[in-house]
Amino acid sequence: MPTNWIVERTRSSRFPFRVSIEQDGRLLLAVRAQAAWPGPGQQIFCLRERELDAAESLEVVERIRVAHFTRVGRKLTVALDRAQRKRCEFLTVQKQRRDGRGSYEQVFFRTESAIRAHRSRSRVELRAAPSGFTVVIDSAERYPWRFPGAEVQRRKLPVGDYGLSIGEHLRAVVERKSFDNLLTDIGAIQALHQQLADLASTLAAALVIEADYREFLDPARLKGRWPAAHLARVLAELAALHPTLPIVYAGNRKVANAWTRNYFLALTAKAAGPHPQLVLDVERRYDATPRGADLDEQMRHVALHDLAHPFAFSDLAARFPDVPVTRLRRQLDQLKKEGRLQRSGMGRGARWGPVPPQC
Repeated sequence: MPTNWIVERTRSSRFPFRVSIEQDGRLLLAVRAQAAWPGPGQQIFCLRERELDAAESLEVVERIRVAHFTRVGRKLTVALDRAQRKRCEFLTVQKQRRDGRGSYEQVFFRTESAIRAHRSRSRVELRAAPSGFTVVIDSAERYPWRFPGAEVQRRKLPVGDYGLSIGEHLRAVVERKSFDNLLTDIGAIQALHQQLADLASTLAAALVIEADYREFLDPARLKGRWPAAHLARVLAELAALHPTLPIVYAGNRKVANAWTRNYFLALTAKAAGPHPQLVLDVERRYDATPRGADLDEQMRHVALHDLAHPFAFSDLAARFPDVPVTRLRRQLDQLKKEGRLQRSGMGRGARWGPVPPQC
């Protein structure tokens, strides 16, 4: 689905350019800007376009394919598919009115060179996290890590060993592996891939290993369990086949615990931080089927309300092609336990439908 960056010349002397992002003919973002591209070390003020007059005369100046864009804090960062003048961002700031009655939005169009030249270039994006946060530890986890300052709960997690709970929703999960755990799991590599695919399907996840990478390449440390060359290939395969899943070689238990605690704190700060309307508007339009903590609810809703009953498992899988089969089956099984769906038949002939009312 092509996404394009479009610059048009307007008839306004104050905002002579209209900068927009379109995806497959759908407008994601449009601002009125004082320049088509900020000069070296500069940022320019923009107005978010609320409505386009169909009779307005606009002249297309350039049309470039967008390689990628995403949200980083209060910013919408954009990378264009060209060698120069390719990275920029739209920073959204909420300002309080002088009379104290509410706030108003300011949008700044900045390039990479402007960011590097600005005095805030070393400022971190996330503010300090609130003092309290909630960590869920899987009930099967033995000798769990410690999380000072957190409320700790023990229950069965759908995936992973440790989860971050925000507002009663699981927002992140971490799978913990010791050196020996990972060596054992490599003996069933296909099952490990399935587990990591399920882990990577959550909104935020990481695989944290209580060992250094070099330990898996040390024949003396391996003691003949696996050839070092084979493990090098396996670890590379894990990274290649699960590119969205961070794999952290923390070195030991203490550092792995500390990394996970700081990761959860950062995610807590992110959730508590500002959510600019400009960014959220674009995200809603760009990602029609967002992944993450609400994905299970989406699958349940589709199974209960959107599919024609009775339906085959393949019908549900077709609606969520990137979701691991195990996760889809888990939601169907849960709906069955709740008495909301029932299955008839077995194997490929199995069909799912509503439970008939009891007389």
